[in-house]
Amino acid sequence: MIVSTPDTDGATGHVADMYDGDMRTDGFVFAHTRAMAMNPEAHQAFEDLIHAIVPSIGVRTYELATLGAARAIGSEHCLLAHGRKSLRGGLLDEDQLSALAREGAEADLDDADRAVIAYAEKLSTDAAAMSDADSRRLRDVGFTDRQIVDITLAAAVRNYYSRALQALAVPVDDVPGLSPQLVAALRAPGDAARAVSGG
Repeated sequence: MIVSTPDTDGATGHVADMYDGDMRTDGFVFAHTRAMAMNPEAHQAFEDLIHAIVPSIGVRTYELATLGAARAIGSEHCLLAHGRKSLRGGLLDEDQLSALAREGAEADLDDADRAVIAYAEKLSTDAAAMSDADSRRLRDVGFTDRQIVDITLAAAVRNYYSRALQALAVPVDDVPGLSPQLVAALRAPGDAARAVSGG
């Protein structure tokens, strides 16, 4: 990453809050946090959007949409970070996360979970081909119209964040607290994406 990011010393305002959050949790500031700290107003707006999305769908569905989208575009940053959030929050166990990373919408989860993941994956890879049939699948497993819109926003906002990190060639930091087996599973979509691109 050639972009020079704000120093940790002397950071103020939202940048200081971003850095302090990483330091309290992990003892260092992640490269992706530094990159987003270049425009703290945009990062604050991103967080505000998430806070507007989550109440209707709940944290678990938000994380499923996030992981499904991150998997589809090979975002190791977000797979690792949100894999850990899901694990620590008791939203998904290690076996479920590994299955989701490896199999996506074919993972051994319930119908509603698989529908969210499939929707997020298609939005992330071929949104122009989506139709009412894709939204109807979410409705058929019990989601309301508001929830369908918010699942869409959750997957779309993950594309915004993840693709920005990829475009800036932000290094992928090790995320503490994950087993080597889970890390390998979560990083596999990124490995596959690099193979396809020849990187």
